[in-house]
Amino acid sequence: MQSFGEVLHDVAPRALVATSRRMLMNTTVLVGDGEALLVDPGWLPDELDALASALAAEGLSVIGGFATHAHHDHLLWHPGLGAVPRYASPRTAELAVSERSTLVKCLDADFPADLVELMGRVTGADEIPESSVPEGFEIEPIVHDGHAPGHTALWLPRQRLLIAGDMLSDTELPLPFSPDDLDSYVQALDRLAPYADIAEVVVPGHGHVGRDARARLDADRRYIDDMLRTGASDDPRVASPDMADEYEHMQRLVGHD
Repeated sequence: MQSFGEVLHDVAPRALVATSRRMLMNTTVLVGDGEALLVDPGWLPDELDALASALAAEGLSVIGGFATHAHHDHLLWHPGLGAVPRYASPRTAELAVSERSTLVKCLDADFPADLVELMGRVTGADEIPESSVPEGFEIEPIVHDGHAPGHTALWLPRQRLLIAGDMLSDTELPLPFSPDDLDSYVQALDRLAPYADIAEVVVPGHGHVGRDARARLDADRRYIDDMLRTGASDDPRVASPDMADEYEHMQRLVGHD
């Protein structure tokens, strides 16, 4: 069994992150006085098992969960984490219901039935209720439609921590999904900019935790501007084999395929 230190690593005061072996997905755990709030727990079943076991071994009681957006890998849960309230933006919660059959199909065929059942069981809320926020944290949701409708980043001013959801990644390119989404993505970067300017730590949905939130945001802007202007970019993330399809998708979005 993996230990707490093997599963979770400190990234800011009382904030820990577990990183999946699949696409470097990050789970954020906010800890205060024996209680914890989980943001985007995932991704693989054995990793969720290890996360639940590590928290239980430390005597931490999970008091809530939050999903940053309505993609299957960000809507997961584990019975060992408890039957506690799980929140998301109102739009994300709507999509978790209306798109459930599609989201379930995105899971691996051998995903355990109990985890499938728990996926997406979130309640829409404009803010995370105080009863689900551990002592020592203030959490400001930053809702936008970049990457997904109702996508939500979380700003923690005391820790100067920006939990960015599937944006501001050092490994993934900006991922809008339609021509309409491209404008929303640019607007989302505008929404995130004031927080990126003052963040000490940024946790992307996929990628490495960093101290370069503003540099990542500027890189995303340059990539989008280059693609709109020429249909090509020298962004180093383009060279990643994992980004080949997304790069071609962006070329189609901007009319340079």
